[in-house]
Amino acid sequence: MAERSKAFGGSWSMPADTPRQTDAVATVRVLTYNVHSCRGVDRRVDPARIASVIAKADADIIALQEVDVGRQRSGGDDQARMIAHALEVQSYFHPALHLGEEKYGDAILTRLPLEVLKAGPLPSVGEPRGALLAKVRMGRKDLLVANTHLGLRRRERMRQIETLLGPDWLEQPEIRDLPTIFLGDFNAGPRSPLYRLVTRSFRDAQPVGQGRRRATFPARWPLFRIDHVFVRNGLVSRGTEVLTGSSPRMASDHLPVVATLELRDDRKKESAGAARIHKLGW
Repeated sequence: MAERSKAFGGSWSMPADTPRQTDAVATVRVLTYNVHSCRGVDRRVDPARIASVIAKADADIIALQEVDVGRQRSGGDDQARMIAHALEVQSYFHPALHLGEEKYGDAILTRLPLEVLKAGPLPSVGEPRGALLAKVRMGRKDLLVANTHLGLRRRERMRQIETLLGPDWLEQPEIRDLPTIFLGDFNAGPRSPLYRLVTRSFRDAQPVGQGRRRATFPARWPLFRIDHVFVRNGLVSRGTEVLTGSSPRMASDHLPVVATLELRDDRKKESAGAARIHKLGW
């Protein structure tokens, strides 16, 4: 695993745990959070405060954007590693931006077994953007997790999302049928062409009927819902929430989004059906 991480130019920290599950249903909580280099609206850089906000969500899979590693502006810390250590989970960080030894990008943190499949750049104008694609083992099932942070220009974002929805990323033949979680800071709201494109093949984890859809940016006075969790291929959303309160509103300029997802074990259904057939003598 360490050798593979070097190939992508990223960095690891460990350990792992097991998912919540019953005989037929596995439940996973996921969180997406643009941490703004762990710089709060009070201008204080505090990875411990970010970790405290995340810990309250009790998430199994965490997608972070705008993470600093070795950057002078944030004290030279490896923020992905610090947050993972505080939460006692493993992490994988991918730098979208290199400035000498300084790095800035996205990370996936999880208590579940993790295999990084791809980490790389997206077509960008101005600030480089990237994405991180990983396979997470949940019980006896593999989940695909894609974390991204898209650009600020509409045309740029559309090129980036078309790339991610294409054969080099989410539509790779060997993985496209896996239960998939696609999450991050898309810099686009529910009425945008980008959102409509994504929801042709994914479902928003926060459906229209689930009460008022909460905005995520800016944290102090949220007006825009630009941070999303999308799912497909058998994953069902059992609810989402945007974490609010004094600490989330202060820790970053975005609010974190948490979704509770269920994945049913099809093999349980198959074995139950086979047992019934055997009992009936068919």
